[in-house]
Amino acid sequence: MTPSDQAPVSSFAVHIPDAELVPEPLAPEQIVSGAPEVTGKVLWESADGKQVRGIWQITPGVVTDTEADELFVVVSGRATVVVEGGATLEIGPGDACVLREGDRTTWTVHETLRKAYHVSV
Repeated sequence: MTPSDQAPVSSFAVHIPDAELVPEPLAPEQIVSGAPEVTGKVLWESADGKQVRGIWQITPGVVTDTEADELFVVVSGRATVVVEGGATLEIGPGDACVLREGDRTTWTVHETLRKAYHVSV
């Protein structure tokens, strides 16, 4: 695997279920209930920082977020994502989801959820 801080990046493959992730602490005001913990790993970032691809994981609990433009695929776990003024998404392994920049969301994580993502900022 090639870390995101090395350039140029050649093609590579990552086995998502086994990838080692690092802590990405939540802001206390994001936590609604429980004690969810977030970990992740950036696999690639564009030179201008506007495109990011990586792996993200969250343990059970309820959190809020304001989203970026994102496409992700759930690898494992289950969650309910409520988009304020919009849809309620029941997501699990194999589901592809699209969130839009500015979406205010509440994530109820039922089982530790791991996803592969692409974010545009």
